[in-house]
Amino acid sequence: MKSLEELKAIRDKMRGQIDIREEDSDAMRVVVGMATCGIAAGARPVLRAFSDIVQERELKNVAVVQTGCIGLCQYEPIVEIYESNGKKTTYIKVKPEMVEEIVDQHVVKGNPVTKYTIEASKLG
Repeated sequence: MKSLEELKAIRDKMRGQIDIREEDSDAMRVVVGMATCGIAAGARPVLRAFSDIVQERELKNVAVVQTGCIGLCQYEPIVEIYESNGKKTTYIKVKPEMVEEIVDQHVVKGNPVTKYTIEASKLG
């Protein structure tokens, strides 16, 4: 059994993750495809990486959420970022080690990391 302090720490961490997932109309949404194909391709650690980094950096206008099938199984894990202005960027074959760069460049600075996008895959 865990100590009371450990349980409180787990509770506080989970509360932070719940706050991240609550959607706000002005928030940027990070949507991770978590259908069977996404999970099989490694989406769970990607979702966890986004949730952890957004929570660690206390990014208040960012909602990290999961969705079902996006319909592009060959590109899983897929992450779609919806900006508050309605613009959508689709990242493909996302790995946890790519998450920090995507958060730094796109979520924080507003510059999509085009080398990881579906559009880049069509060019070359």
